[in-house]
Amino acid sequence: MACKRSSVRLRYAPRKSMEKTIFVGVISQNDDEQKVNDYLEELEFLAETAGASGDKRFIQKMDKPNPKTYIGSGKLEEIKAYIKEQDINLVIFDDELTPSQLRNIERELECRILDRTNLILDIFAQRAKTAYAKTQVELAQYQYLLPRLTRMWTHLERQKGGIGFRGPGESQIETDRRIILDKISRLKVQLKKIDRQMSVQRGNRGSLVRISLVGYTNVGKSTLMNLLAKSDVFAENKLFATLDTTVRKVVIENVPFLLCDTVGFIRKLPHQLVESFKSTLDEVREADILVHVVDISHPNFEEQIKVVHETLAEIGAKDKPLFLVFNKIDIYNYTPKGEYDLGPKKQENYSIEELKNSWMGKEHSPCIFISAKEKFHIDKLKNDLYKMVAEIHAGRYPFNNFLWT
Repeated sequence: MACKRSSVRLRYAPRKSMEKTIFVGVISQNDDEQKVNDYLEELEFLAETAGASGDKRFIQKMDKPNPKTYIGSGKLEEIKAYIKEQDINLVIFDDELTPSQLRNIERELECRILDRTNLILDIFAQRAKTAYAKTQVELAQYQYLLPRLTRMWTHLERQKGGIGFRGPGESQIETDRRIILDKISRLKVQLKKIDRQMSVQRGNRGSLVRISLVGYTNVGKSTLMNLLAKSDVFAENKLFATLDTTVRKVVIENVPFLLCDTVGFIRKLPHQLVESFKSTLDEVREADILVHVVDISHPNFEEQIKVVHETLAEIGAKDKPLFLVFNKIDIYNYTPKGEYDLGPKKQENYSIEELKNSWMGKEHSPCIFISAKEKFHIDKLKNDLYKMVAEIHAGRYPFNNFLWT
């Protein structure tokens, strides 16, 4: 009997009901258990953003991930038993799995498997609102899907060798591969056209000083944008609430500048997304000043800073003037009396002054500690931005210096 023909579809549509999900991570030689647990906590937050409900975490200590199944056979059996016992719908791994690993794990667990990259792509697909963002995400999805096409053809595994049984499956996969390659090519052409339009738009903004807000996802960039620009950019306590670049004109005292809010960064940001969103990140590359917003209340804010620096280097923006803004001091061990409950002397219990001195010496960058939500130290932030913008502005318009002197 002839196999039913399957069309190539992106399987990232939003799901209506919360799916019971377990999370899997590996503690390698250079990691520790607490660090991996923090990674899995972020993965669970990503899953909740996508519409899944966290059920349990599985962690295995290994020198390096198994090249065939990522984790060992014993741990795989343990997970398989738990899936059947608890009726689990979905398993998410905190790394990008190779096509063969994905195929072998699905065959063993008989359950839907996602890796970190797939999950982030799913969230981007849900969050994309404009045609531009949707095109960028679609390109990243197809680039991710291309080497994993064989997973879509599990019905072909039942075919046996012999006359009349050889060939159709392989031919269909090759057909789908050509279809996807054609779509990737068309999407790239479409993005180039939009890129040219956006480049013209950026050129039409003249020589106004440009400031871009950058930082890890969910650190409060959009909230700060709304506060400084008096705008209504969508802000939510979820990862990747903002995908589309937003630019607003801001005037502090009598000095105008452009403020840009961009997509947040994250650990292990899929290279497909970095590639397809490069044009969006042109706003970062062309900025005069980068305001790096950091969630100081996050236990791993130092690592998040490192991730942002690495991403900036990847997109060619590492040498831009950087202004560190440590946000959310209202929830950094802050008491209603306006005091800091230091407790035992740990990194998370340092006072704001101690942290400020530490980072000032370590980063050699101007920095400030604020709360965008509670509007703490916002006047000081505006004054600092005013001075930085006025200095650049004076260099571009030397005959208009009387405006701010």
